[in-house]
Amino acid sequence: MATTQPTDTLDERLHVPAPGEAQLTVRAVLAGCVIGGIGAVMNVYLGLKTLFAVGGSLMTAILAFGFFALLGRRLSVLETNISQTAGMAASGMASAAGLLAPVPAMLMMGHDVPALALLPWGLAVAYLGVFFAVPLRAQYVLLDRLPFPSGTATAHTIVTMFARVGDALARGRVMIQAGAVAASFSLLVYFVPQVEVPPIEALWAGPMLDVRIGALELQGGLLAILAAWGFSIAISPLLIGSGFLIGGRVALSLLGGAVLAWGVLGPLVTARGWVQGPPLDSSTGAYAWLMWPGAALMIGDALFSLVLSYKTIVRTFWPARTASAKADGDLARADGETIPRSWWTLGLLGCSVVTCALAWALFDIPVWMTALAIPLSAVLAAVATRAAGETDLNPTGPMGQVTQVVYGAIAPGSVPTNLMTGAITIGGAGQCADMMQDLKTGHLLGASPRKQLIAQLCGITAGVLIAVPTFFLFARVYDIGGSQELPAPSAMLWRAVAELMNHGWDSLPTHAATAMAVALGVGAALATVRALAPRAASFLPSGLAVGLAFLLPASNSICIFAGAMILLVWQRARPDAVAHYAYAVACGLIAGDGLMGVVKVLLTMAGVPTLTG
Repeated sequence: MATTQPTDTLDERLHVPAPGEAQLTVRAVLAGCVIGGIGAVMNVYLGLKTLFAVGGSLMTAILAFGFFALLGRRLSVLETNISQTAGMAASGMASAAGLLAPVPAMLMMGHDVPALALLPWGLAVAYLGVFFAVPLRAQYVLLDRLPFPSGTATAHTIVTMFARVGDALARGRVMIQAGAVAASFSLLVYFVPQVEVPPIEALWAGPMLDVRIGALELQGGLLAILAAWGFSIAISPLLIGSGFLIGGRVALSLLGGAVLAWGVLGPLVTARGWVQGPPLDSSTGAYAWLMWPGAALMIGDALFSLVLSYKTIVRTFWPARTASAKADGDLARADGETIPRSWWTLGLLGCSVVTCALAWALFDIPVWMTALAIPLSAVLAAVATRAAGETDLNPTGPMGQVTQVVYGAIAPGSVPTNLMTGAITIGGAGQCADMMQDLKTGHLLGASPRKQLIAQLCGITAGVLIAVPTFFLFARVYDIGGSQELPAPSAMLWRAVAELMNHGWDSLPTHAATAMAVALGVGAALATVRALAPRAASFLPSGLAVGLAFLLPASNSICIFAGAMILLVWQRARPDAVAHYAYAVACGLIAGDGLMGVVKVLLTMAGVPTLTG
């Protein structure tokens, strides 16, 4: 058997640290925590409005480097890496603390979730994910050399910024300018809501109609009838920015899914009398039926994609031995400071104890169930992290659904157990994969893994202190999951699985079970064709996006699609500009709108009147 020499791990380095190069500094950590905190706010808002979230790594690297460069006190390469590590951890806390799926699902299902208690819960679960990651580093990063595309891209971006300082500053300026435009527009919307939803009907109402669909009667102009089904123009910088990031195929899938759901299936099930309320009502309208096949389509696509990537799962537990045990240790030592075994073993043990105690105290989950959920989550996190390393896609959602199904069998009828054990899985898997992306970046730049671990823990702490209050601010003003403002599609998916596991198929709306079976098959078929015929993948719709459109108002899907089309037109006209600035514009639009979302909530709570109200 061939033996890998320690020097093999150094040949892909993009940066050779200078002797004494600054790395874990207060300014680097603080910059990462502050910018990552902004990312946490935007991800809470974005995640509750759509199913997407934005990694804070590149955004933090660009803004931290640019800020100190403007002050004439540039960060070093390794300091920039520390900033982006902390920023990635902080921005990821919107998902890792369960604020986008299990927690809002708990609220929707009538269970109280104490706000202050979520702070230690979020910390414990996210820290678990970090300690899950540490022992995987030697295999995934050093021996298997998984690409971890986002981590690799971040490393290249950091090196490029130091070679082209002007380009980095320009990207930072563009991001801030886009954020300012988005924030200004969002604040204007608070005072003049018609700016967001232009009153087109006032200019042309169309023919007056009296439409009866089953028991539902709709009266008004053509545009008013379409708006009742969600087909209206709604301008949102956040959704336009999302369209920039997701690409044309996914955006087109969203639009097609919206037409299928709200233009075909929704009227059909209403006409058949299977639902009777207003279309967008989540209890009695078409939404209450559409959410089931939409959830099934998303689960079918995601789970079968994972199953068909069985080689990834096999490699997770039976990795190829490319070096002897001695060479493994030499390789790790040659790579820089190793993380002491005592750090992660004691950290893992301590976080496990705290998680078990909190689960019992907050959600009445027996200690043995949580103790079982933690190793299950560690296994699923290892699979999800390898998937992220190979494809850049982290299947935390499907992993959470696996845990939901397992605990639906172990503890049937217990909603908190079903949802919050799944929360352990998504929190652990999310932070584990994020940590490994950062460790890949650090490896390419010659960073100390030990110092990156400290930065990651600092970022998690800052992120949870910002993300949790932000979520509950939104929850005080908006009906999360029951409003067009924050439809919380991911939480609706988790709620659907919990209800199905707890109440069985008989609890579903009329013929929803049949629709779920069909949708699950369609999702599985799409995943299978992609796996067996990769060349056809670009011509197939995204099952995740089509299913998501069933859980969003059609206006949201239309706005995201419009963002993707704007990017396409811009790319045709100025391809170089798009290559340099598209990501910066997208992050700026999302961050500006997200931050102003918090301001609008505070204005609402303070009773500040609108100009039209």
